[in-house]
Order: sequence, then C-alpha cells, then structure tokens
Amino acid sequence: MASGYAREPARRDDLLQEISIALWQALPRWRGEEGTLRAFIARVAHNRAMDALASEQRHRGSALDDHLPDPDADPQQQAARAQQQGTLLRAVQQLPLGLRQVVLLALEGFSQREIGQALALEENTVAQRLSRARRQLRERMGGTR
Repeated sequence: MASGYAREPARRDDLLQEISIALWQALPRWRGEEGTLRAFIARVAHNRAMDALASEQRHRGSALDDHLPDPDADPQQQAARAQQQGTLLRAVQQLPLGLRQVVLLALEGFSQREIGQALALEENTVAQRLSRARRQLRERMGGTR
C-alpha cells in the first residue's frame, strides 16, 4: 500500500515506517467484531497513507511509485513487466482518489468485503467503484489488459 501513495523509494520506506508505527499504536484498539484483522490493518494503513498524502499535497503533491522487476525473470520479461507495471501505476495514479483507494487494496489482494471494512464502505459500493475503476483503467491504458 505504501508504494501506491509514495513515488520515491525513500518516501515509500518512510511511509512504511509511519504505517508500522500507526499499526503498533492502533492494535490494542482492534476488536474482532469490527471485522477481520487484515481489514483493520488495511484501514489503519490507508488512514496513515491518506494523512501523508494530504500533507505532501500541501507541499508538493504525491504519486504512485514504480515497482522493482522480478529478479527471477529474464531481462526481456523484466523489461516487459516493468513497462506494464509502470503503465498500470500511472493509470491508477490518474484515477480519482475514491477509485484509486479501492484499486490499491484490490491489487494488494483484499476481497471486496475487506475493502469495504477498511474504507467503511458497503460491499456493493466497493464493487461499483472497482467496476468504474476497471473501465477507466482500460480506457487510459488503451484497451490493453
């Protein structure tokens, strides 16, 4: 999630540390009846990332970071994967914040239910936002998958 909100690797690392501290502080407040631990962690991480995003936007803005290529892939696969990831990340960055939030959590492997718990949204709202985001991503990426 940190890489979805921080462009530079150093800022991503800083944000990851800030999220870790926020999780450490928030963990005693978790109650199982409020949802899964995973959704609770995502909510805390999301809230901390949003605070950092707001702070950075006041100063200079924030964007998505590029991911490192898979070290096990051959160089051609690495280049192709890096290009695809870069294209996807730039497209995700251009999404409105409400759509970007659900996409980032979906890309992290969260279910629609968990995304709803993390963002305090109804599951059908998450599904609608994901559908809109996919449509916009296809348009921005030229119809490629």
